[in-house]
Amino acid sequence: MDLETVKKYLEKGGGDNDDENAPTIHGFPSRFFENFIMQGLRVDLIEKGHLLCSMKVPPRLLNAGNFLHGGATASLVDMIGSGVLYTYGVSSSGVSVEINVTYLDSAYVDEEIEIEARALRVGKTVAVVSVEFRKKETGKIVAQGRHTKYLPVQSKM
Repeated sequence: MDLETVKKYLEKGGGDNDDENAPTIHGFPSRFFENFIMQGLRVDLIEKGHLLCSMKVPPRLLNAGNFLHGGATASLVDMIGSGVLYTYGVSSSGVSVEINVTYLDSAYVDEEIEIEARALRVGKTVAVVSVEFRKKETGKIVAQGRHTKYLPVQSKM
């Protein structure tokens, strides 16, 4: 899969606003949840094994304390962590084996954050990705995540 297709997928949140009835977009499933979480995400840098994204924290992703919800952060680790695997040309990002998130600071509504994902290892059946959330203005780390995925074995037929 080419890098431009991965970028478009991430920036459109798994969906394509041009055709809301399409079951898939560029071979990816179009789903509500991905669009809800990733709407407003921008891909600033994309290369093999590395993604740098940014977004303003939207009101829909806030918790009761009025800062970025931990579940939304974990979901972004899942989705952006999976996205970085597509930069390797895999046809499927597999299934999650483990997701770990350490929350270190808060990000508030309209605060600009950077989300950087790096593939630590992409093997034949297992991939491990690191995802870091930072305040764009100060560089202060908001959260760090690690995502382990089982990759489907590719048929040799």
